Amino acid sequence: MNHDFLPNASIEVLRERAKILARVRQFFDSRDFFEVQTPILSRDTVVDQHIDPLAIPISVQGDPEVPFYLQTSPEFAMKRIMAAGASAIYQIGPAVRADEVGRHHNIEFTMLEWYRVADSYEAGMDLLDEFAQDLLGLPPAKRLTFYDAVHQYCGFDFNAMDALQTADKIREILGSEDLLETVLVEKIEPAMAKFPSLILYDWPANQAALARIRDTDRPGISQVAERFELYVAGHEIANGYHELTDADALCSRNRENNLARKRSGRVELPTESRLLDAMRYGLPECCGVALGIDRLMMLAMGKSTICEVMAFDSRRA
Repeated sequence: MNHDFLPNASIEVLRERAKILARVRQFFDSRDFFEVQTPILSRDTVVDQHIDPLAIPISVQGDPEVPFYLQTSPEFAMKRIMAAGASAIYQIGPAVRADEVGRHHNIEFTMLEWYRVADSYEAGMDLLDEFAQDLLGLPPAKRLTFYDAVHQYCGFDFNAMDALQTADKIREILGSEDLLETVLVEKIEPAMAKFPSLILYDWPANQAALARIRDTDRPGISQVAERFELYVAGHEIANGYHELTDADALCSRNRENNLARKRSGRVELPTESRLLDAMRYGLPECCGVALGIDRLMMLAMGKSTICEVMAFDSRRA
């Protein structure tokens, strides 16, 4: 008899998952965050070069059908709540990304996302580190800039090169997405496995997504993105930004990302959104973090795949 009607995870694991989710809520509730719920279906979607949302044509109250997108992250809607005056919010809910299947990926997964007003870049990293210590019992995270990681694990000493050499080397390493992915997957991430917890920050400016960009005085590196990622024993589980608040800058990034999507044969996505309206109205300075709950569960329970901690993965949904 085919038993694929049964959950992926055992009942014991699902009970433990519920306990961990309760601890997540307690962590944020005790820090004066409040939980929100935002739509999984929206006319808006994040315009990313590599993330493909699923679109569904929907007619609302007899209007002509228009595409609604299953959200790849609750980011847009949560920032609209921040613009309305919320000071600290979090959400635990479903996110959907096309073609994401593997040991650490599923088309539908659970995302934890949080935002807090007035947090500096450093405060954003501090809160993420505090969360990892509390939920996973980890020591304080080692912190390393992306460029220092390239230096240590790829052998490029940026400070020892003159500005021209440095700029050429950076373009050689980071000038294309394929090379960046190679550097991360083949060099940096394996080296991170020896650290219980590590935050990689100050990413290349072309990897800013919705993070702010900051000028630097580092030789050959004129700007960095104020972006940080948490790795636990080599597994990336969270991505944080000192959030971009400039609507014009977001418009420009949307256009650039759509050009890149078009070059790679992907469908272009809407460049205008209600998030842009919210940013023009006034999105306050804040830091935000998106964390994969299923990966957190996998690590907390010592499992090797996320399907072991999910009720039903995409194959059994």
